[in-house]
Amino acid sequence: MRFDLTDLRLFLHVAQAGNITAAAARSNIALASASERIRGMEDTAGVALLARRPRGVELTPAGRAVAHHARLLLQQFGALAAELSSYAEGLRGHVRVAANASALSEFLPDPLNAFLDAHHGIDIDLEERQSPEIVRLVTDDIADIGIIADFIDVAGLEVFPFAMDRLVVITPPRHRLGRRRRFAFRELLEEDFVGLVATNALQQHLAQHALQAGKPLRLRARLGSFEATGRMVASGIGIAIVPETAARRTQQTAAIRIVHLTDGWAMRQLRVCLRQGRDLPGPAKQLAEHLVQYGKAATMRAAEKA
Repeated sequence: MRFDLTDLRLFLHVAQAGNITAAAARSNIALASASERIRGMEDTAGVALLARRPRGVELTPAGRAVAHHARLLLQQFGALAAELSSYAEGLRGHVRVAANASALSEFLPDPLNAFLDAHHGIDIDLEERQSPEIVRLVTDDIADIGIIADFIDVAGLEVFPFAMDRLVVITPPRHRLGRRRRFAFRELLEEDFVGLVATNALQQHLAQHALQAGKPLRLRARLGSFEATGRMVASGIGIAIVPETAARRTQQTAAIRIVHLTDGWAMRQLRVCLRQGRDLPGPAKQLAEHLVQYGKAATMRAAEKA
């Protein structure tokens, strides 16, 4: 049976996308060539690997077996490449990281910059995803490392503390709420809010707590980043709930006030998640250990402040 690495990567992309066209694009292969490769794999295996549907494809039982072993083989090839990188000039390590919006914008830049400065032969493919999707990507070996919020179920994965993500209220400078230092979330539900896009995990989290409190958020505007949200709040459109690190950064360039939330869920822990046993290629293992050590140091600093 002869499947090459391009076949295996293409097949994993098909498994992820559920669509040969999308998989071909992600693999940088022409659609006709991708289709021919899949047919060749099925001819070689002597069994259908995909069930063709009107809106895409699904893996057959045999296809699921191929996907499972393809992940293992590519993982082993990555480990081999990592070991050879110290001997073969120009061969680079590659790590796939998926992180939620808060981790990506607020906490990952510093440790990733430090890691990349110290490891010039390793590249990082960093994607922003929702925490539930990150768990699936790590479980399926599509991502090597995930950074997620602590309210997500991580059955089957190893998790380690990474950073404390305190949510705070930001208000315009002369807003009446700015006169107090603390509020319960329930007390804010009569106010106009500036929020993030509906698909953002933090925004969904806030919407869920608002519904549990008996009143939906009154959203006047939705924006795509914490920076844009802060500027909109400073202009007087409404209040917002953002990570404290984003609020402090916004405060350096815009006139806002920061008010703390008394709700326990406002203090979130971001976590590094890895597959059980951390059987990772060398470069991914190095980055995982770096992020875990960063998390330990951050946890110690937070404990000292408390």
